[in-house]
Amino acid sequence: MIGTSQNRGLLAVARPTALLAATLVVAVLASAPSASAATTLGASAAEKGRYFGTAVAANHLGESGYASTLNQEFNSVTPENEMKWDALEPSRNSFNYGAADQIVSHAQGRGMKIRGHTLVWHSQLPGWVGSLAAADLRTAMNNHITQVAQHYKGKIHSWDVVNEAFQDGSSGARRSSPFQDKLGNGFIEEAFRTARAADPAAKLCYNDYNTDGQNAKSNAVYAMVSDFKARGVPIDCVGFQSHFNAQSPVPSDYQQNLQRFANLGVDVQITELDIEGSGTAQADSYRRVVQACLAVSRCTGITVWGVTDKYSWRASGTPLLFDGNYAKKAAYTSVLTALGGSSSGGGGGGSQACTATYSETERWGDRFNGKVTVTAGSSAITGWTVDVTVRAPQKVSTTWNGTPAWDSGGNVMTMKPNGNGTLAAGAATSFGFTVMANGEWSTPTVGACTAS
Repeated sequence: MIGTSQNRGLLAVARPTALLAATLVVAVLASAPSASAATTLGASAAEKGRYFGTAVAANHLGESGYASTLNQEFNSVTPENEMKWDALEPSRNSFNYGAADQIVSHAQGRGMKIRGHTLVWHSQLPGWVGSLAAADLRTAMNNHITQVAQHYKGKIHSWDVVNEAFQDGSSGARRSSPFQDKLGNGFIEEAFRTARAADPAAKLCYNDYNTDGQNAKSNAVYAMVSDFKARGVPIDCVGFQSHFNAQSPVPSDYQQNLQRFANLGVDVQITELDIEGSGTAQADSYRRVVQACLAVSRCTGITVWGVTDKYSWRASGTPLLFDGNYAKKAAYTSVLTALGGSSSGGGGGGSQACTATYSETERWGDRFNGKVTVTAGSSAITGWTVDVTVRAPQKVSTTWNGTPAWDSGGNVMTMKPNGNGTLAAGAATSFGFTVMANGEWSTPTVGACTAS
């Protein structure tokens, strides 16, 4: 489920000038909270009108560190495996809800939302499903959806109705599966209509991976969702799994991709987030994901794929917010700060306030200059970082008054102070850069200022 890296280009060379144009402030994002801010992930997300959830395994609920971290930090759960077909219906029309019910009961008792995962998927199918002929398979699929959705009717916030139905690569084709091969493209629409009839109140989502940026696969999903909305097929949301690592980083157009799906009239949800790595690099990537969700009004929530690194499906990559001892990592503090929360201790330092504002200062026929002003809040700060994302094929060619670091493709620039980063309360500094437009004149996206 690990994604492919995005293709990105090279830097060009340009020069700044001293001409000053009208200033347009496009982002004023405070990284740190007020004194009354929430102190947990779930509560901080709720203050932003969103949920912050995690995948849960029933067999770990008896572990005190696991349960206490889950209960304190998260306000949504997704059963990791307990609602997949092989767990719920191992033999035809014989349903086993025990483990899934345990998770649902745990969540309901603590006021948490529940995401259902997943009704129809090519993987983790019991053998009897694949052996059915087409007519029998259609009956079995619709019965499975109906029985499961009705069993949990009124308890599920969002269902991943169909999961991972498109191929990777450049074809944009549907993935081979018993459902695709025997029922054809129409099985996805049929699954959504059956799910709506079984539980009219639940949000119905399509969920997939390697769709986080614009590419052939996400374009194919986009076309399907657009068609469904045009024809009245009941789809309410699209899930983006968002499994990232150094070879497959957060795409530079992540926010723009979420927004284009939202523009179709569906909610977007980050459903299985994990980011391999450690320290500042991992923290920065998590922060960019949270900021992207907050910037898209129809991004309703984020789910990380597990509570602790030690039980992650990618455990060797330490991809989650809590380490194997349930200590908060730097990534945890980064996420909490991006949500506007206040750290209650551990995992990554302080969270003094600063803001970042952008203005375009000059423009020519092939390039423009941007300026970002960093302002300390009510307390002095000793350092800061700000992300600036340009939209391909734009490229930043020159920077000044700061020290930049780049993502693997050169479209996300993380700027730090050039020397002493200390700012007194209310004091400001600025950095600048030249963008080669290459035909794309959209305004750079300026992320939140993260202070230290």
